Amino acid sequence: MFELRRLRLLHELALRGTLAAVADALAYSPSTISQQLALLEREAGVALLAPDGRRVRLTEHGAALAAHAARALDADEQIRAELELLQPGIAPVRVAVLQTAARTIVPAALTLLAERAPALRVELSEVPPEEGLFELSARGFDLAIAEQYPGLTRAHRPDLERHVLGSDPMRLATARGGTGGGAARPLAALAGHPWVMEPAGTAARDWAVQQCRAAGFEPDVRFELADLGAHVSLIAAGRAVGMLPDLLFVGARAPIALGALPGDPVREIFTATRRASAGRPGIHLVQEAIAEAFAAARA
Repeated sequence: MFELRRLRLLHELALRGTLAAVADALAYSPSTISQQLALLEREAGVALLAPDGRRVRLTEHGAALAAHAARALDADEQIRAELELLQPGIAPVRVAVLQTAARTIVPAALTLLAERAPALRVELSEVPPEEGLFELSARGFDLAIAEQYPGLTRAHRPDLERHVLGSDPMRLATARGGTGGGAARPLAALAGHPWVMEPAGTAARDWAVQQCRAAGFEPDVRFELADLGAHVSLIAAGRAVGMLPDLLFVGARAPIALGALPGDPVREIFTATRRASAGRPGIHLVQEAIAEAFAAARA
């Protein structure tokens, strides 16, 4: 019989590509990972890994066993979901959240959960949607709150299922009466201004750059920040202009001017879970509370 913990290491290697990445993700040393995979090879009786320069790659046997490992991990999750039906709340629900959800949706959702399931432990980590969805698939989280922008759809992973929460309008953000001249100016008129955007490689950055190019200019991105609160501060001080979602300002008056973008674009907010864990009552409760909190915020 194969040991499930070792099968997970092989599955992680198939996902992440390197022993170092697996070690970082699971808080093990690379030597421990190598040792456990060597034991798994001994159990299998065939070579699972082969040298590939300074790295290793899965052999044909390794790829086959990694696919089996994914199925075995799914079965383990399904069994745990059945056990939780008998005793709700026995396992925490680990949630990956994007920044705007952490600021607005999550506090209200946790308040609902405190009333409905006070014994349920919810653990939150704020991570970019790209990372959150990958780690959800890798079983680092049980649920993720993510986004996608018009024209920039995210890849659909067969092991994940999505539940759309709703749409969130995107706005042109400028200082009140300062740099940028207020929200009434069209996007093309801001071509000569410094811009603040999210880091390169994120969907938010790619989408914002495309909006500027569609308006006929290449944005001068002088400030690259993941913290949207810092975006607001720079824009309010008149040092930059940007594009920000409505959800960022739920329950508070925006300290900046927010205007329309061409075509009135909206981003889609959704939750995602692994299909194998869909039966867990705790995950369902958290998902339900998030949906209600989002609907209240948009209202």
